[in-house]
Amino acid sequence: MLNFPQQLEGRNEPPVKRLLRTDSIPEVGEDAAATVSMSETLSEEEQDELRKELAKVEEEIQTLSQVLAAKEKHLAEIKRKLGINSLQELKQNITKSWQDVTSTTAYKKTSETLSQAGQKASAAFSSVGSVITKKFEDVKNSSTFKSFEEKVENLKSKVGGSKPAGGDFGEVLNSAANASATETIAEQTQEETH
Repeated sequence: MLNFPQQLEGRNEPPVKRLLRTDSIPEVGEDAAATVSMSETLSEEEQDELRKELAKVEEEIQTLSQVLAAKEKHLAEIKRKLGINSLQELKQNITKSWQDVTSTTAYKKTSETLSQAGQKASAAFSSVGSVITKKFEDVKNSSTFKSFEEKVENLKSKVGGSKPAGGDFGEVLNSAANASATETIAEQTQEETH
């Protein structure tokens, strides 16, 4: 709001120049007494000038609103002709935003760091795999495993009879299981015939 000495100073200025001053102007919601005191300091001519200026600004705002509405309508028509719909616009905006993000220095540094971490993790997993393989080899070559393998081979030769010894551990177990099942069926058949 204008203070009293500035109000007196401004009386000698033309009305348009007073409009350009940077003094505070009462806002909506300020008390009515402040607004009344300001209008009392303006001459009738100044008030008319301000009313004309107010009408002109309101008319410009109305014109700009109409122009904006027409431009938005024209924009929508162009998009419709090009086959651009809201979903496509959203996709384009997301793609553009993603490109903006990926071009930042922070993203590049983070990506590089994660890549290095992934390479280190891959090397660690590879190393763990090698250690596990080595341990399995050690177990397979241990005397306990050899002894167990020999016992299974002996069992296999007793049950299966004519098959040559050898083969991998899985084959030995399968043949032992098959031989055991065959032996059980043979025993059941003998019991039924007696």
